[in-house]
Amino acid sequence: MTISTTQPLDTRDHEAAGEPPHGYITDKDRYLARVKRIEGQARGIHRMIEEEQYCIDILTQISALTAALRGVALGLLDDHMKHCVLDAAQLGGVAAEAKFKEASDAIARFVRS
Repeated sequence: MTISTTQPLDTRDHEAAGEPPHGYITDKDRYLARVKRIEGQARGIHRMIEEEQYCIDILTQISALTAALRGVALGLLDDHMKHCVLDAAQLGGVAAEAKFKEASDAIARFVRS
């Protein structure tokens, strides 16, 4: 079996296993850029605490970091619903029920956080 080297590694791995790629794969670079910015925000908060900056300023940055993480999570959830869950629903059966349960559990965890 030959695997095309023009596709991202993750896509090739899933195709080789007979699985469709993850729903976010088309936006992978955008997600990675967003996570990189979030990492920078976290390092900035660390620096602020080291420098003993004003509590409210640190809390403001934590709020911004939380909002950024929430944005990534909502995007991933949306992609999961539009691709993984929709694909499973179209196939039906036990796999579809499992995907719906998985998505429901993820939503419940997200809402609690």
